[in-house]
Amino acid sequence: MGVLDKAFCVLDALEDRPRSLAELVQATGISRATAHRLAAALEVHGLVRRDEDGRFALGARLIGLGRAAAETLPLASAAADALAELRDATGESVQLYVRDGEHRVCVAALQSPHGLRTIVPLGAILPLGVGSAGRLLADTAAADASAGSKTGPGWVASVGEREAGVASVSAPVCDPSGRVVAAVSVSGPIERTTRQPGRRYGSAVLAAARRVEREAGLRQE
Repeated sequence: MGVLDKAFCVLDALEDRPRSLAELVQATGISRATAHRLAAALEVHGLVRRDEDGRFALGARLIGLGRAAAETLPLASAAADALAELRDATGESVQLYVRDGEHRVCVAALQSPHGLRTIVPLGAILPLGVGSAGRLLADTAAADASAGSKTGPGWVASVGEREAGVASVSAPVCDPSGRVVAAVSVSGPIERTTRQPGRRYGSAVLAAARRVEREAGLRQE
């Protein structure tokens, strides 16, 4: 395994939570000396930091890198106006996700103006098959029959699936061949979205997805 591979093993191990050196060694399988050397080198470059307990954690520089990477994605730029309109229309947080291997990545996000809101950081890596956007990107056909999800014409909704107390509705962004390339999502606390969020937001989310397709040149009127 090369140095770069090992460095990414360290970053991957820190993705879910900060870790002590011993925990980092256990999570990566890298020797203690090498894990410490790599973590320290990544710390110098701002990719890793130490928290208040001295554990290794992801560094703040990754935020800027993630934002810069997201801004270079054509879909993220094309979705800007549609997401802003969706956030204003629903009053809830909105996101654009794309699939990356066995995960989904948030490439654009706007937060609800409410104090109690769903926050998905730009660049967040989330699992497929869980939550409305995760189900949609994993397999749109399977999403219709998945337990815990409710569907409507073109959208998928989930309630308390990925995170307790949160509901979401997502609609697919498709290329001209009909292949799903992204998912537009609105999410918020069940207290506001209700346990039937699709009834409240499905039409708006679907309209936002169609607008993203138009803005990205994927749909011709």
